Amino acid sequence: MAVTASILYNLVECPQRVALDAFGDPARRDNVSAFVRLLWERGTLFEQQTVANLKIPFVDLSNVNEQNRERLTLDAMTNGQPLIYGGCIRAGDLLGKPDLLRREVGGYVPGDIKSGRARATEGADEDHGGRPKRHYAVQLGLYVDVLERLNLSAGRRAFVLDIQGDEVEYDFRDPSRLWGDYQKALASARSILAKQVVPTPGYGNVCKLCHWHTACLAELTEADDLTLIPLLRRSDRDSMRERIATISAFSDISPREFIRGKKTAFAGIGADRFRMLHARAVMLKSSSPKPYLRLPIKLDVFSIELFFDIEVDPLRGICYLHGFVERRNGDNKSERFEGFFADEATRGAERDAFAGALDYLNSRAGAGIYYYSKYERTIYRKLQQKYPDICSPEYVEKIFDPQRAVDLYGDVVLKATEWPTRDHSIKSLAKFLGFAWRDIHPSGAASIEWYDRWCRGRDPLIRQRILDYNEDDCRATRVLLDGIRALTVATLDSKS
Repeated sequence: MAVTASILYNLVECPQRVALDAFGDPARRDNVSAFVRLLWERGTLFEQQTVANLKIPFVDLSNVNEQNRERLTLDAMTNGQPLIYGGCIRAGDLLGKPDLLRREVGGYVPGDIKSGRARATEGADEDHGGRPKRHYAVQLGLYVDVLERLNLSAGRRAFVLDIQGDEVEYDFRDPSRLWGDYQKALASARSILAKQVVPTPGYGNVCKLCHWHTACLAELTEADDLTLIPLLRRSDRDSMRERIATISAFSDISPREFIRGKKTAFAGIGADRFRMLHARAVMLKSSSPKPYLRLPIKLDVFSIELFFDIEVDPLRGICYLHGFVERRNGDNKSERFEGFFADEATRGAERDAFAGALDYLNSRAGAGIYYYSKYERTIYRKLQQKYPDICSPEYVEKIFDPQRAVDLYGDVVLKATEWPTRDHSIKSLAKFLGFAWRDIHPSGAASIEWYDRWCRGRDPLIRQRILDYNEDDCRATRVLLDGIRALTVATLDSKS
């Protein structure tokens, strides 16, 4: 079985997906979500737009049938064509379909067109720096490898044309870095496809959009897998598995048996984190689990409370909705929703929605603000940079002043609480507390797909669906705040 770039991409996300795609029962696959289909569609459209704007002539093989494409790609490279689009290259068990093959001194350099950023920017300046994305790197590494084997490579380098219009080089010359990552991924893929290795599934954020989600979750639940404990990573599970194989087994142990000062018997897991994960295992296996506080917290009381949530389409690069549920004097009957919606996916509509939200916030300067994760603050900082005429950077920081604005996720849930749920998403916690969304498939990903449909068809029912979903997210934040206020600090006995 050939190793392809898409196989290596999936391997970085989840080795189990590679095995299931190759050998799993197709009847167990979930339907591909509308959001994933939208991602594919947007990626194809961006690729077409990028190719249409290329400055040099190119050979277009994108519509050639599979049988002839590989031969015609080799012919084009042999003839020294300056640029090839939609080619196909093969060497041994490696099969690559780079978007572009560009002739440079000594041979060809492969490139891919990506509808995302070419570099991961977490912890880096938004406009500069960032590290190469590993799932892009393993794909590009395969193309470089094939060209080397065909004696058609201009060197161990490749490039990405990304959504920002940037060309970003991926340098594979250092064997200990990207090239080493590619070699490890290739070896792992070969082992899986040869059935020499059978990967074990693990629960994580990438699971929810995967077409094997239902099948894998059933397997993990039956196995009582450790990755169903919130924030216990696949690598943690693999480190612990020989001595602690299940959540039940974890809940039964005494943490002291495995703790060595600030460390534990398991690589990568410190003593404090091990105790926390053990407490979560105990809670998950309790017959009547209850959330609790790990330590006391102080949440100020405001006569006006604003529960705040935004909706962003990262594919269009637009924040299309700012939603607020306002509550007065702690009375749920006083609640009302205010939404500032960008009716068009344009800078003007985004600017107007942002300005409307700021006016609303300014009119309630003394209100307490509650949101879930630092994402809202990050997006507001970006919007201020995008529309500096609306407000100053200082004003955005004033909105999110911790004296009045509380990130319930980062500042409260993660730091001070424990919950008997598989993750700490607002959906999981609010549902545990009894809240129900009106939509049967509520998610931020679904909202993006709905917004795409609104932009295309202007169906008022779709617009209202987006608003209702956002309102429910805001109300869920209020439910969570009230639930947290009702928690008590647990003693060692009450935790178990």
